[in-house]
Amino acid sequence: MKSNRNFLFLMIGQSLANIGDVLYIVGVISIIYSLTESATASAFVPFTITFSMFISSVLTPLLIGKYNLKRLLVGSQIGKTLFLLGLGFFLMMGFNSNNYYFIFVAIGLIALLDGCANPIRQTLIPFYVAEESLVEANGIAETVTQTIQIGTWFFGSMLLIVFSPNQLIWIVTVLFIFSSIFLSLLKNVEHKEERQEKKWSQLTKGWRTIKRTPLLKTVVRMEFFETIAGSVWIAAIILVYVEQALKAEEYWWGYINAAFFIGLVVGSLLCIKFSLFVDKKRHVFIITGAFMTCIFTVVFGLTSFPVIAMVLSVLIGLFGQLKNIPQQTLIQTSVPKDQLATVYTSLGTIGTGTFGIASLTMGILSDYFGVRSIFIVSGILLAIVSIMALKNQNLFRKTTESE
Repeated sequence: MKSNRNFLFLMIGQSLANIGDVLYIVGVISIIYSLTESATASAFVPFTITFSMFISSVLTPLLIGKYNLKRLLVGSQIGKTLFLLGLGFFLMMGFNSNNYYFIFVAIGLIALLDGCANPIRQTLIPFYVAEESLVEANGIAETVTQTIQIGTWFFGSMLLIVFSPNQLIWIVTVLFIFSSIFLSLLKNVEHKEERQEKKWSQLTKGWRTIKRTPLLKTVVRMEFFETIAGSVWIAAIILVYVEQALKAEEYWWGYINAAFFIGLVVGSLLCIKFSLFVDKKRHVFIITGAFMTCIFTVVFGLTSFPVIAMVLSVLIGLFGQLKNIPQQTLIQTSVPKDQLATVYTSLGTIGTGTFGIASLTMGILSDYFGVRSIFIVSGILLAIVSIMALKNQNLFRKTTESE
């Protein structure tokens, strides 16, 4: 992919925002746990974020079509910065176990804006990148995102040794300011204003696009089952898996989580290196990726050896990414660019809503039937995805002029 100024600014702005998101969550969780000494209260942080992003996914279509996409993205990042500034000043003034609930209000508002920004970021990539370079661009975006996920969660906890949680919030504020600056440098994209549409029509536009697009309907069904299957990979369940299934030391929890993200990064790098081949054989990678993650997930649930579990975790991440990147490219090329944002908000609504319910359900199933059982359930769900991908492979094939 040739040097692309707008894509570069988008990646830098998004990366600074992503680093800041992880660091401020680390700081907030530390603050709340030190106040309450309650794991439940700390766990309510990711729940608040997920719930807020779900609400945002539902409401964002009201803004898309009325406002410029770039301005929405920049505005949401500036809004996040202002809310974080408010949180920083609140922490400076002092707080205790009686008024810490304000923190949840702040992170809920920040997540609300994040839920608006995420589909817009995904939508802007095809505006700034030529179609033949989309696989490579998506691979780069995924590599950067997953690398940040691996590194920032680790170094975030290390930074708490040097800085107080309050100081960490101010560091994130600076990152958010620079993110806003880089995103403001993006070129405006062509945009159709739709002020005459009724609110209900705006809210359901993405759903209507999905309904009349066979490929998108198939992808939505696949992602629904994949999201439920993927909910077994939340940190709480992996910790139980390490203790009960592997009967290993707690540090294997970190190894297995890191191995999964390493697999994702390797998969992204392979998509970048062989982007033309991956793009040409989209259907093969989607089918193979779904099938291999199914097999490896079942074996992961059955094994009792930590080293094997770690290797399988790498392979699950690897093949999952080899499937997801060409699938992401398919979404971006299946509908006109001006409809992408509403499609992504609908996909985000399904993803966050399904994941939140599935995470809770998998936790309950783990308590009642054992942690191994939910990985078998996950494998069965991924088998359904594999069958769907195989059955609909003609929709995923890349058409060429010679065909």
